[in-house]
Amino acid sequence: MDIDVPSSFDERDWGRPVDGGPVRFAVLGLGWFAPDVAIPAIEESDYCETTVVVSGGREKAERVAEEKGVAHALTYDDYADGEASDAYDAVYVCTPNALHLPHVETAAELGKDVLCEKPLEANGERARKCVEACEAGGVELMTAYRMHTTRSIRWVRDVVQDGAIGDPVHARGAFSYNLIAAGEDMDQWRLNPDLAGGGPLMDLGVYPMNTSRFVLDADPEAVHATTVEGPPEFDGLEKYVAFTMEFPDGQVAECDSGYEVAGDNYFEVGGTHGRIRVDVPFNVDADRTITVSKGGEEQVVEVEEPSEMVEEFDYFATGVLTDMEIEPDGRHGYEDMRIADAIYESGESGGRIEL
Repeated sequence: MDIDVPSSFDERDWGRPVDGGPVRFAVLGLGWFAPDVAIPAIEESDYCETTVVVSGGREKAERVAEEKGVAHALTYDDYADGEASDAYDAVYVCTPNALHLPHVETAAELGKDVLCEKPLEANGERARKCVEACEAGGVELMTAYRMHTTRSIRWVRDVVQDGAIGDPVHARGAFSYNLIAAGEDMDQWRLNPDLAGGGPLMDLGVYPMNTSRFVLDADPEAVHATTVEGPPEFDGLEKYVAFTMEFPDGQVAECDSGYEVAGDNYFEVGGTHGRIRVDVPFNVDADRTITVSKGGEEQVVEVEEPSEMVEEFDYFATGVLTDMEIEPDGRHGYEDMRIADAIYESGESGGRIEL
């Protein structure tokens, strides 16, 4: 086999000399992810530090600030009023989806660069407004797609784009989690249509959707989808979605996601001469396995790689501090929201929706 899967990924293919910094972050939204994952990743990074935390309640902001050794604790109102704006250079937005826009707009007005969690907003219109605000403010806007900075996924993209498995024909991916079987509280923002904008598609399905675009290096021109409505606790949101994306050169991506189905987590690309599959690609800092099949041979490698969250923050900081172009920028995130809107339209109508 002429494809050799490395067992470890030791270099940043986007790395370059960085002068200045660190990029000082205000972290907005203090659910479990920001304190437990994002702030530790910022602390471990080379070019970033957390100087401000922001939450809806002052008590929580002060508690997290004390626990994490952060100098400033603000409420959302404090942040909107520009308090302590000289203490940070960039904003990391980690609030529920439909709350991204006002925080992004504030950052743009204050001249602060923005790293915004995926999806960029709750629908295409609001995502477009995020992009417009940052462009008007002359600030960077990156959509926080971890797969773009996961070294193993970047390697898969390079192999596919180099033609090592022939011409890519299709991508397949799934990301599902049975939150009902897990006994999760049904009173959460991910099941609130006003905050989430959708069900598992907006939380999990965007991973295989966006990774397909990233690895194929193309945007779909049409989608077709099936959605299955969830139980009453889902408040009209889907519990399962399966969708097909059609790309201009004939490639097809088939993806699905659900909240009431046994867990699934994989991504694969099939070409005219071979196939590459990644198991457990989408979990944070997962132990990933890459399988390459070509010419009747198969190679299976359990890979070691650095935290993609650390990579994500340093990638963003490198884009801010150098002339490196940020790939998953605001317009890239906006495109995913256009696709998601079309998926929901197709799920309702049953028809093929052109983008």
